[in-house]
Amino acid sequence: MDLKDRQFRLTKNRLEALDRLHIHTAEELLSYYPFRYDVLSAPDISLWKEKDKVTFEAEVVSAVRSWRHGRLTTSSFDVMAYDRVLKITIFNRPWARNLTLNQIITISGIYNGKNKVTAMSYDTKPLAEHDAVTPVYNTAEGIKQKTIRACIERVYETLENEIMDLVPREFISAYRLLRKQEALRRVHFPQSMDDVRSAVRTLKYEEFLRFFTAVELMKNEDSHANIRSPRLFDMRKVNAVIRKMPFALTPDQSAALNEILHDLGSTAPMYRLVQGDVGCGKTAVAALAMYAAVTSGCQAALLAPTEILARQHLESMQKLLAGADIRIEVLYSGLSAPEKRRILAETADGTVDILIGTHSLIQDAVEFRNLGMVVADEQQRFGVAQRKALRQKGTGTDFLLMSATPIPRTLASTLYGDMDVSTIETMPAGRKTPKTVYIEENSFRTVLKDVQALLAEGHQLYIICAAVDFNEAYEARNVIETAGNIRKLFPQYGVDILHGRMSSEEKQEAMDRFYRNETQILVSTTVVEVGMNVVNATGMIVYDADRFGLSQLHQLRGRIQRGSSQGICWLLSSSQEEKVHERLNVLVRTNNGFEISYEDLRLRGPGDILGTRQSGVPDFILGNLITDTGIINTARSDARKIISNPENPDYIPLLETVRDASRNSASYAD
Repeated sequence: MDLKDRQFRLTKNRLEALDRLHIHTAEELLSYYPFRYDVLSAPDISLWKEKDKVTFEAEVVSAVRSWRHGRLTTSSFDVMAYDRVLKITIFNRPWARNLTLNQIITISGIYNGKNKVTAMSYDTKPLAEHDAVTPVYNTAEGIKQKTIRACIERVYETLENEIMDLVPREFISAYRLLRKQEALRRVHFPQSMDDVRSAVRTLKYEEFLRFFTAVELMKNEDSHANIRSPRLFDMRKVNAVIRKMPFALTPDQSAALNEILHDLGSTAPMYRLVQGDVGCGKTAVAALAMYAAVTSGCQAALLAPTEILARQHLESMQKLLAGADIRIEVLYSGLSAPEKRRILAETADGTVDILIGTHSLIQDAVEFRNLGMVVADEQQRFGVAQRKALRQKGTGTDFLLMSATPIPRTLASTLYGDMDVSTIETMPAGRKTPKTVYIEENSFRTVLKDVQALLAEGHQLYIICAAVDFNEAYEARNVIETAGNIRKLFPQYGVDILHGRMSSEEKQEAMDRFYRNETQILVSTTVVEVGMNVVNATGMIVYDADRFGLSQLHQLRGRIQRGSSQGICWLLSSSQEEKVHERLNVLVRTNNGFEISYEDLRLRGPGDILGTRQSGVPDFILGNLITDTGIINTARSDARKIISNPENPDYIPLLETVRDASRNSASYAD
């Protein structure tokens, strides 16, 4: 149900806030679960230790002094608590000056020793009036926790008596699960952590049951796919091209290629994922697979997430298939109208063997004479609708999906249950890996000399920020201010910006300037994660590195090891949390994408690592693929039982919900 429905009575400002969190329906909002819970604990001051997080009630006993340093506001005042005077410091809360003498407040912060506390928050409610357990939600710049909580409360109260159980009653009873209505109440409005634990157990099971039900349904649909004639490719020509390639295939590349060729020779259309780390040689395998398809008499298309990557793929394919007599073209918006018309005409009449482009390839104007194979690079970036649209341009079309976010083999069948999976783990001989340095401060000064040397040698630099511009409610380095500071620091170099609020044309122009070395420093958000292949860019600084997932950081640093020069990535974070140190040191310790993704799954859960929202199956929000093996195995077995008995009325609500979600995801387009 759309959140704009009048019965929810959500204000325009609240709807805009939820829109920025990509929340548009009641289901999405009620499944926007807290990422942690603050449990109210107020031990006596005699038990406080330095760096402890403390919460206490206090009386203001001095006037508040505030001063500014640029955009940073610092406020300081004294309070009386536990018969002691404590000195309180709080940042970016200019309204603290409104506190009055003898006012009772509740403070949460970090104890610094010697009766000093750095406050993270305060309010004017007495301690006794605070909830024992407070949910904390992931948010974005300028969106307050109380806004999210108020929206969830309003929608839950409106729909409380309409919340339907998707888990069949027999499983609720067998596993002593909660009803969905009660599980949502406990996860969002808990009275204790026992409430949270019981709710999470129920909601995890539902997530996995929906996932495996969707996977089993997709398997059933694929099993009824049209039978096609095997592709009679010319293995002699394929081997001839392999012999002329400038390098030998690794054992894993050869194995993946053989699996693909076996699929081409079968009577069922291929639906295969090739996963491997950055630089493992997936593109070479895809090039040979497309060439094999071409030798069987059909055309191939390669779908790239960005225009610049599409053009880079053209260069790579021409080099990889230099020994083959085929036509390869790239289609993108920057081409002249006559050039576009020529490519479209030659694709339609079969002159073009391999066509590379972004999802513009799906447009009606693009017609193939005999499309037989589609390769999608970075498979998370393309939705079911896009794949189906391309399938309709050919007959019995084979799909090869590539992902540079690899996961261990043991998890692949769980996550990609509707696909065959080929894994490339071995790296080509002589491949350099970027060096990663973790700096325990969020400051440029430590790496300044190294950066100066890197730029002086003629290399280029990425600087990654977690925010686009300044916002008091989101304390992170931002692109706009950082770029201004960098221009002052390095006036002799070209500095450009790149972020998601720019138009497609603006982003493309910025990437092109950096690609041509017209700018030497690119200050960006994570939009550079996919699609940048600038050989001369060998340095990367990531501010607030603790705000990113390990796999995301690994993908980012993959941008700086595209050539023969040693790349170096500096991870900056002032966080003192032990979990942050543990996570970021994983990247210092290893460049193995499989190990990194495993750690990411273990420490953070799946998040967006899988791209399942666009693949027609539900996301995991609470479920953890590493630790929840018991629930996973149970849910997988139960899903098979449901699929084998679809007429059971107790199973119908779940089956209908999964089918509806799959149909809706099929309308998704990047």
